[in-house]
Amino acid sequence: MVFANTVEAVEAVAKILLHSGIECSRYHKNCTLEERAQTLVDFHDKGGVLVCTDAAARGVDIPNVLHVIQVDFATSAVDFLHRVGRTARAGQFGLVTSMYTESNRELVNAVRRAGELDQPVVNFETLFNIYWPYSLDTHRQERRKHPSLPTPRKVKMQRCLKPKEALFRNSKNQLPSSHSQIQRNTINQHISNDNNTHILDNLTRFHVARNQVEHARHVFEKIPKPSVVLWNMMIRAYAWNDPFLQSIHLYHRMLQLGVTPTNFTFPFVLKACSALQAIQVGRQIHGHALTLGLQTDVYVSTALLDMYAKCGDLFEAHTMFDIMTHRDLVAWNAIIAGFSLHVLHNQTIHLVVQMQQAGITPNSSTVVSVLPTVGQANALHQGKAIHAYSIRKIFSHDVVVATGLLDMYAKCHHLSYARKIFDTVNQKNEICWSAMIGGYVICDSMRDALALYDDMVYMHGLSPMPATLASILRACAKLTDLNKGKNLHCYMIKSGISSDTTVGNSLISMYAKCGIIDDSLGFLDEMITKDIVSYSAIISGCVQNGYAEKAILIFRQMQLSGTDPDSATMIGLLPACSHLAALQHGACCHGYSVIRGFTENTSICNAIIDMYAKCGKIHISRQVFDRMKKRDIVSWNTMIIGYAIHGLYIEAFSLFHELQESGLKLDDVTLVAVLSACSHSGLVVEGKYWFNTMSQDLNILPRMAHYICMVDLLARAGNLEEAYSFIQNMPFQPDVRVWNALLAACRTHKNIEMGEQVSKKIQMLGPEGTGNFVLMSNIYSSVGRWDDAAQIRSIQRHQGYKKSPGCSWIEISGAIHGFIGGDRSHPQSVSINNKLQELLVQMKKLGYHADSGFVLHDVEEEEKEQILLYHRFLVRKRKGGIVGLFRITQWQKFFLCHLLPEPAMAKACKSHEEILSGATKHGLKALQKCHLLEEAAHAPAILALSRPIKFVQSSVPIE
Repeated sequence: MVFANTVEAVEAVAKILLHSGIECSRYHKNCTLEERAQTLVDFHDKGGVLVCTDAAARGVDIPNVLHVIQVDFATSAVDFLHRVGRTARAGQFGLVTSMYTESNRELVNAVRRAGELDQPVVNFETLFNIYWPYSLDTHRQERRKHPSLPTPRKVKMQRCLKPKEALFRNSKNQLPSSHSQIQRNTINQHISNDNNTHILDNLTRFHVARNQVEHARHVFEKIPKPSVVLWNMMIRAYAWNDPFLQSIHLYHRMLQLGVTPTNFTFPFVLKACSALQAIQVGRQIHGHALTLGLQTDVYVSTALLDMYAKCGDLFEAHTMFDIMTHRDLVAWNAIIAGFSLHVLHNQTIHLVVQMQQAGITPNSSTVVSVLPTVGQANALHQGKAIHAYSIRKIFSHDVVVATGLLDMYAKCHHLSYARKIFDTVNQKNEICWSAMIGGYVICDSMRDALALYDDMVYMHGLSPMPATLASILRACAKLTDLNKGKNLHCYMIKSGISSDTTVGNSLISMYAKCGIIDDSLGFLDEMITKDIVSYSAIISGCVQNGYAEKAILIFRQMQLSGTDPDSATMIGLLPACSHLAALQHGACCHGYSVIRGFTENTSICNAIIDMYAKCGKIHISRQVFDRMKKRDIVSWNTMIIGYAIHGLYIEAFSLFHELQESGLKLDDVTLVAVLSACSHSGLVVEGKYWFNTMSQDLNILPRMAHYICMVDLLARAGNLEEAYSFIQNMPFQPDVRVWNALLAACRTHKNIEMGEQVSKKIQMLGPEGTGNFVLMSNIYSSVGRWDDAAQIRSIQRHQGYKKSPGCSWIEISGAIHGFIGGDRSHPQSVSINNKLQELLVQMKKLGYHADSGFVLHDVEEEEKEQILLYHRFLVRKRKGGIVGLFRITQWQKFFLCHLLPEPAMAKACKSHEEILSGATKHGLKALQKCHLLEEAAHAPAILALSRPIKFVQSSVPIE
């Protein structure tokens, strides 16, 4: 293909070629559609030469183009890129000549012949040596014959240079792209052979200017003694393009060769240090600048300031700033950006004020630097002031400033403002789209984020950035939209983005939070670079899906890999300890958090409070709460709920009144905590009062959780009819959880008629799991209606609901021991059973009688006692004695003793708690489903074992 800018030039070239006997076709706007179609068919079938304009050929699929020649220079960037693309498609050996004359038309003919033979032109250097020596007079003669030919750039022919050297000297800026083989191979090799330093210098600059760093390095290495300017150019090229380490290597090599750096060298190499977070190397370079007396230079000092700030040494950065004799706008922006990067909001704003007092007017870069910390601090008032300043200074039309503004508003949870700014941006780039999508995710508008992502990709044809994909994967995780997440995963694999650590972490989190733990673990193993975020994401996902023990195992693997946990890891791990009531693990997490200073984080303290409360140590929860320097509403809510589940309603309401006096705004969770306290303590009147107050006085609309608490409160107190009427009058459709709360009370109060009505309601809504079947079966069992109970179980199996076997566990010396019902495989199970029999005898002496009404009707009474006994006890060696209790759950899969499901055991077990306390001389109290052992002073040994018993399925000590 031969390209020309105008139709006239195309016609002139075609005429010359035809006159010389070279077959060619023309393709431009003056050709009819039929002529254009026929031209493409002929070119495809017969080959030859196609002379065309850029405008006509742009967007047309023209296959099998082996070579590209340009008659003149492209007049626009679009035409230039079009020619580059054609060259690339020519198999990366397309040829581009800077001008065309009648004298070198044989070059075109040679190219055509090579194309017919399907051979690349490997001797292009020879062709130029043959056809170039014609002088400019020849071209002038051609222009007199054909005025439409373009005027070539002035070529300075120097007598001391060979013609081919003149060519390379003057056409260095006319080489179109790295796609041309002559640029990469022929010219470089040709000049290398001549060893012309000046030409190599120019060619290095050419590659650097086009961001072709490796090509520039290849030419640079052939220069015997590069100038300091060229060294600076190469160091800068690597400082702006990864690998940044090469910039530092070149700097050291420059010193070894005795080249003295200038004040322009240090900013580039210090930028590479910033990108690599190599502060120690930066300090060494700082010392070198001192020895050269360049520290006071404005360029060097600003670069040092920027390096220290980005590497986290803000004290040294501020010191550099203070000793600067001249602080220009760039220096102010550097120090402001450093403090903003580390989310030091107050200091950042103070620096902006100082900057204005010093007479320096903030520019758009200043605004962009300040906005992130404003968003992090949720300082909406300051953000609006910056927005107004941007409008006055006409910065708001800048897409970078607009992106920063919408990101700030999104972080301040003002999506309407963010969306207005987004809609006013005329030329949105990928970063702008990504910021808006991320804003939706921050504000939990996940479906809006997915819709905007589809608009970006499918309507506007933009490719998502890694940050965009990370945000969308978080949305998929929140919505548990596994199909969308898998589609994104496929796209990432095809695009090669899955290797990005940030995207990989989001992918792990998505799979984990969607319950696909095995895939999440598999992807974690495949990741080349794992960081703390990778482990934290999968730990959080395991806990969210009920795999608490697996979360602790992964935490242990993380420790063994040498990765230190951070605050986010502890926030994910502490709920696992809460779920397992693993007090020793939780205490270790607490101690580690204290040592690392994580307890300054309010979220960490909230998780610690919750962990101790659910492990039965409510007094430690209160100690942690009292020591907190800063409490948010979550802290108060967690502590109140802790008191509620312990039945300490006086303490719960006392703390609630303190919360009211603190001035913090109550939220809906606070009222859930208060109603829960009323429910656990049977305070019906108080519960009704606060339920009515929340909507009338506190402007908090009741949610489903509040109605569940009220139904539970009324039903527990025996007011079943009132609870049923309360549900019927709800302003929205009650869900299964509300009816299950009432059904549980029907079991407690043995109200069969209402239980049957409620069970039908649940069946109409669609049961969630086996809970309602088990409850209804137990209602029938409690009154001896065994046939009805069996029928309920049959319906459950017919509908495909399978009851998971009960499971228990105990934490011993930092190890979690788990057991599943019916397993007697342990080699010392006989010894365990014998000791439990001794305990049963002692309990009977103290008046214990098992309430076996909830146990299977076709089992002998003596066997029922054994079942109830095995339900609660696990041997534990301690000071020559063994004590232990079980906690029941529905999902764990290990248990050595015989178990029945928790609902069938709960009532039977309540009757023996006080007897057990007397027999063991240990205090025992029920905390929801967890029975806690409180050791009495000098407790005698109840059961003695000849040697320690180990029946541990998983042992996970935390260091």
